[in-house]
Amino acid sequence: MPRNAYGPWVWSAYRAYNELLREKLRKRFEEKEGPWMDRLADELVALVDARWEGGRKAEKTESDILARIDRLLEE
Repeated sequence: MPRNAYGPWVWSAYRAYNELLREKLRKRFEEKEGPWMDRLADELVALVDARWEGGRKAEKTESDILARIDRLLEE
């Protein structure tokens, strides 16, 4: 078999290797940063909800949420 015939298999092997590495990294980040990211996601959802509501009440709520996000980002 000519050497260049292995190209697709070699490409598949590299791709599988990279996917495995990506999954392992994802697991490590989930273990270490998951709870923090959950809190940040909650605040971002609250921010979108506050902006959806609109009005003066939402402006104060947005300020409070943005302050909490700033504190999270400083952790």
